[in-house]
Amino acid sequence: MINALLIRELMARFGHHNIGFMWQIIEPLMLTLGVMISWSFIYGDRNHGVRVIPLVLTGYTFLTLWRHMIARLTHTFRHGSGLLFHRDVRPADILVARGLLESIGTLISFFVAYIPLSLLDVIEPVDDYLVLLGAWTLMAFFSFGVALVITALAHFSDAFERIVQPIMYLILPLTGVFYMVYWLPPAAQSIVNWSPLVNASEMFRAGYFGSGLPTTWNAAYVLLCAIAVNAVGWVLALKAQQHIELE
Repeated sequence: MINALLIRELMARFGHHNIGFMWQIIEPLMLTLGVMISWSFIYGDRNHGVRVIPLVLTGYTFLTLWRHMIARLTHTFRHGSGLLFHRDVRPADILVARGLLESIGTLISFFVAYIPLSLLDVIEPVDDYLVLLGAWTLMAFFSFGVALVITALAHFSDAFERIVQPIMYLILPLTGVFYMVYWLPPAAQSIVNWSPLVNASEMFRAGYFGSGLPTTWNAAYVLLCAIAVNAVGWVLALKAQQHIELE
């Protein structure tokens, strides 16, 4: 069922014409490459001793996952209600399919950018794939949980739905995508280290850069936060699905 919903979501979003589902990979790739070029002009080859291109690649890929996961799931109960006429389709199936599509599609876009840049020696190779992919899994799990909470609350309140995007912009400093924690003063480090997003971002960069770059992260903390928000999210989602109006 999940496989069928994944294919259906791709077809509905991108159609059968031109390059179709490849847009799922190209859209985040275009954003990341655009920022790479902009930051290279602004900061040159390095920023605070860190190479700019891999810094942007790791940071904005994470940001894309975070933002797209929430944006794509927010309207699930309203725009996906027509699928519920099929007896075997449940709201949870639609949510999981969309979450998988965003997490897998954005990860593929990361490697589509990484592989040619690495082969051309523009960036250094990944140091530890296990840590890197572990961080991605934790980030996707946490983002999905937050998206569940927002999806349910947005279903209950139109007013809440309108403030989601402003909130997303306001918490950008807590994502860790624009900086490394060790760049910050000690007082600021103690604050941002409470953010699961910053921990996941630092872990992802630890997997990429290795021990040559100071990173601060706690995988267990991110996992606990992800479990907590998913637990709350599923409780709210189950309540919200009882009020879905079929189209």
